[in-house]
Amino acid sequence: MSEAATTTDHETIRNWVEARGGRPARVGATADGEPGSGRGGVLRIAFEDEDDLEQLSWDDFFAIFEKNDLAFLHQDQTSNGSTSRFFKFVAR
Repeated sequence: MSEAATTTDHETIRNWVEARGGRPARVGATADGEPGSGRGGVLRIAFEDEDDLEQLSWDDFFAIFEKNDLAFLHQDQTSNGSTSRFFKFVAR
């Protein structure tokens, strides 16, 4: 596996996700407030339509990201040089 990097930079995260056809989302069943409240939900990146995911705006996504003190662990390429979609949200 290729090396992974961790970032909290919103633009870096957004660029990584969008370059892979993803969009910000959360697990709808875990939400405890309106998206704009920054209150909750388990964050995800949706690469396909998934019924259990609620699409978020980037502003709402990053409000939750910051409120929960998260960082974005991601891999740019696999060991064979292919574009990787590996990511994980981790505590700062």
